[in-house]
Amino acid sequence: MIGVDAASFLVIVATAAIAGLIVTIVGPRLVIPVVVVELVLGILVGPQVAGIAKLDPATQFFGNLGLGMLFFFAGYEINFERIRGQPLRFAGAGWVISLGLAYALAGVLAATGVVVSGLYTGSAMATTAIGTLIPILRDAGELRTRFGTHLLAAGAAAEFGPIMLVTLVLSTGHPLHEALILVFFVALAVVTGIFAVRTAWRGWALIERTFESSSQLGVRLAVVLVFALVALASELGLDLLLGGFVAGMITRLALRGRELSIFESKLTAVGYGFLIPFFFVTSGMAFNADELFTDPVALLKLPLFVALFLMVRGVPALLLYRGVFTLRDRTALGVFCATELPLVVAITTLALETGEMHPSTAAALVGAAIISTLVFPLLGLRLRRDRPDEPEQPADPAPTPAAAHG
Repeated sequence: MIGVDAASFLVIVATAAIAGLIVTIVGPRLVIPVVVVELVLGILVGPQVAGIAKLDPATQFFGNLGLGMLFFFAGYEINFERIRGQPLRFAGAGWVISLGLAYALAGVLAATGVVVSGLYTGSAMATTAIGTLIPILRDAGELRTRFGTHLLAAGAAAEFGPIMLVTLVLSTGHPLHEALILVFFVALAVVTGIFAVRTAWRGWALIERTFESSSQLGVRLAVVLVFALVALASELGLDLLLGGFVAGMITRLALRGRELSIFESKLTAVGYGFLIPFFFVTSGMAFNADELFTDPVALLKLPLFVALFLMVRGVPALLLYRGVFTLRDRTALGVFCATELPLVVAITTLALETGEMHPSTAAALVGAAIISTLVFPLLGLRLRRDRPDEPEQPADPAPTPAAAHG
């Protein structure tokens, strides 16, 4: 295997398997999201602690594929028929409030010399890792509840909005040029979506016949779509997260109204069985613990950013959903929304490349995001524990025909 550290590759794959084993064993007694275990084990086996595995171009490549698949599932779980109306309106308003609050707080930090750029720091704080939360919510049975519908909408807004920020503002010095490229990408994605919808409806019977055969046509087509849009986004200078996200939405649209349980189980096996765990293990390995623990100031920033995550994403949840959920459920919603990681890693990487962020600040932000992924989903699940099972409800009690087709 020329150019590949086979031993590190094996350690990463084995670490992902061990994470699954740990969660399976302790799951009945203690609810621990598997991504939490993957991150912790990644830190332990990585160069900062045990040093038995290292990052190289091959492992980073597979980690990026896992990130693309993670955002594919984030886009795939966004069923606009479910979140339209009140959930989507509240989600959009909540993210705008979060963004304003984040920029205000980051501006204060920049003015006092704590951070270099309020723009990058604020953008990182106003995100939600809905792709990370989806497997946790699915395992807890929350995806089909009214609470889950509002959380999906809030997470979609807080992932899609920052992706647009990364694409149009943070990763380029020519926003107008990037906007034109984005318009081209979206137009091409729409054409692809229309083609995918028509093809899926006409050829679904053929695709269904391959679910139990070695050809696995449906899964292969989905994987091609993911990597094609990721590659296209990358070639156009857009962020690969956008490609995976859009691919997920197109797949959901194409398969609307079809029996998806078998197909989804196949995609889940590919994504959560291999590629996505690879991303989380390598994210743990890449965590710069030395930068964090050798700088006392950076160590003090760690709890500060954790608190700011909760403030920026939690306050809108407490305020906007007063007529929708109880205080306990609003608190759970805010805690879930404050879970961050993939976009924080992406934004801090861009900031370091442009010199707009100190390495210690980047380490503190990523460390706070890891803590949020470790702690906040557990806290949110505890707040939701023993709650009455809520059947999924339509977003609006009486949607108009125009809205139903919009």
